[in-house]
Amino acid sequence: MTDLAPASLPAPPYYAVVFASVRTAGDNGYGETAEQMLKLAAAQPGFLGVDSARGADGLGITVSYWRDADSIAAWRDHAEHALICARGREHWYASFTVQVAKVERAYGFSRPADL
Repeated sequence: MTDLAPASLPAPPYYAVVFASVRTAGDNGYGETAEQMLKLAAAQPGFLGVDSARGADGLGITVSYWRDADSIAAWRDHAEHALICARGREHWYASFTVQVAKVERAYGFSRPADL
């Protein structure tokens, strides 16, 4: 998530997992753990990319992209990911929602660098 550009994705269809959250106060190890989880997710079969942002109001939205529903289920059930999810409920999140959607159409725009 260091590049300031949307994830580079293949042509649809693929899946998007939308995770919207409100954090509790303080970092409490969240930043380091989030980076660890991103690296672990990126190593999973079917992972395509991620986009993430958090507003000044505290609302964060992370969208991870996956090749298929089986890849999403495998990530959901991954032992280390499941442990971190439990820690999130206990320490880092005041609330969150998760939606899973099939992307059937996608398009975008990029301004040429010389303008």
